[in-house]
Amino acid sequence: MAVLILKNISSEGPGTIEDFLVRSGIPYVLADLTSGEFPDASAYDTLVMMGGPMSVNESDRYPYIERETELARTFMAQGKKVLGVCLGAQIMAKALGARVYPGAEKEIGWYDIELVDGGLADQGMKLLAGDGKGTAGKTFRVFHWHGETFDIPQGAVRLAQSPLYPNQAFRFGRNAYAFQFHIEVTERMIFEWLRNEAVDLDRIGRDTEVFYADYARRAKDFYRAFFMADGV
Repeated sequence: MAVLILKNISSEGPGTIEDFLVRSGIPYVLADLTSGEFPDASAYDTLVMMGGPMSVNESDRYPYIERETELARTFMAQGKKVLGVCLGAQIMAKALGARVYPGAEKEIGWYDIELVDGGLADQGMKLLAGDGKGTAGKTFRVFHWHGETFDIPQGAVRLAQSPLYPNQAFRFGRNAYAFQFHIEVTERMIFEWLRNEAVDLDRIGRDTEVFYADYARRAKDFYRAFFMADGV
């Protein structure tokens, strides 16, 4: 396995995804698309696309988004592994012909998502919702920071919802997962991202103390299945 990780902005790195790859000895390359250079992806069988404050519909301002969208489309058409987080998930949706547009309001902080029927039947999502002892819940807490959403692409499986964002995750084929929420965050990333946002940092700090350790454990369970198994 060789993993290509694409950063859409320098400040939004792969966090616990990179930590897992390093500890598991899985080779990867991290490419910052804001550098102006787009990597040759021919040697990679897994694509990970990170978030960013820009819109997938702003390719006039961020030309690399079009190339990233085409790359995601190619990987998914070939049945390769793809994981898109936030903007990365929106790029996957657009690559598959779905609409991406502003949500009713921003969703920032620790809030529940609920697995829908497709998620309850999905092994990767059951691991992400699990208690680490073999029991999967239906509703679980994740970290959000997004203001746009997507329609579920034709042929994809809707996996999860929240009250504000009915489409929180989807899977395309066996190997491509799109997450609106931020599975990759570290505690440090949360506070670096939000220090200039109009949010209740005290509340988010308290919630992070309560929820983060279990969240990181559940993310690791998902990574193990996604990166190390033939198919989740």
